[in-house]
Amino acid sequence: MNFETFALDARLNAGIRDVGFVTPTPIQQQAIPHVLNGRDIIGIAQTGTGKTAAFMLPILQKLTTGPLRRPRALILAPTRELAEQIHQTAVDLSKHTKIRSLTIYGGVGKQPQINNLKRGAEIVVACPGRLLDLVGDRAIDLSQIEMLVLDEADRMCDMGFLPDIRRIIKLLPRQRQSLFFSATMPKEVRKLATTILKNPVQVQVDVIAPAQTVSHALYPIAQNRKKSLLFDMLENMAIGRALVFTRTKRRARFLARDLEKKGYSVSALQGNMSQSRRQKAIDGFRDGKFDILVATDVASRGIDVPDISHVINFDMPDTVDAYTHRVGRTGRAKESGEAFTFVSPEDSGLVGQIEKVLGTPIERRRLPDFNYSS
Repeated sequence: MNFETFALDARLNAGIRDVGFVTPTPIQQQAIPHVLNGRDIIGIAQTGTGKTAAFMLPILQKLTTGPLRRPRALILAPTRELAEQIHQTAVDLSKHTKIRSLTIYGGVGKQPQINNLKRGAEIVVACPGRLLDLVGDRAIDLSQIEMLVLDEADRMCDMGFLPDIRRIIKLLPRQRQSLFFSATMPKEVRKLATTILKNPVQVQVDVIAPAQTVSHALYPIAQNRKKSLLFDMLENMAIGRALVFTRTKRRARFLARDLEKKGYSVSALQGNMSQSRRQKAIDGFRDGKFDILVATDVASRGIDVPDISHVINFDMPDTVDAYTHRVGRTGRAKESGEAFTFVSPEDSGLVGQIEKVLGTPIERRRLPDFNYSS
């Protein structure tokens, strides 16, 4: 099967070829025909399996006809980074058309976003809070939205966006197509889906677990030895581009500083940074300026950086879902990757839950010649 099967507009097929897509992923194969037929969708697939193109291509197909320069498709995302990634996908796939996309999110000035809205766009990719802010300013009119997408719907609920989402839904036309895409589908999201989606088709690819291209290992270690273990690991193991996750913003900042003192090309990514600094860190990591990115969970979703060889959980995440999304940053697009997690005795409960999802025990490892007792 190839993308020609979907009978998309020739200009979109040109965009597909430009970005190098050849064979649709399973979620794309299953979801795109239903969306093209106007059905509401609940799409469940592991991160890195092509969900963005699965909803973007049918949206673009619909937008190739009809009025231009007014919001017709609204995509809600939980983070600025994910919003930018979705926007970039829209730009890349639609570059041979006249369709425009723009982003709306907080942490930056409103005026440039208002100016973009005045110039007109068919696709609006937004974080809920800033979108409602601009609605209150009468800078955007949602009354003619034809398609709604909630991407990473589970994360939306985790971050407390549910009230904002409900407010946004009330501003949209009743006659519209609605799509939910997520790697997991907890009860809160299913409840929301029943109130918004009309006779939806559920598309699910594989079990809700990390991709099989990722191998997993646990490194039992005392809390006060984690930093030394990380330094030894980076020095003595063949680790290429690495994404290191910490639990707190402060730890991310100081760990990146200590790695830089050791001579590593590294940047931090955490929520207290301005949007320009966050984007600079992501772009530097993506472009190879930095070999290591130390991040909080703000980076566990929506950061599509190629060739990450290792995800290192310096701190155990809070939930199984968070683990799934963190390690999903490697092993993408059928490439292999490794996920290392530093664990302390208090993490044993969550380790058991992760192993249950994986369906197999995770190998416990020790780094040769490392002094665990100091």
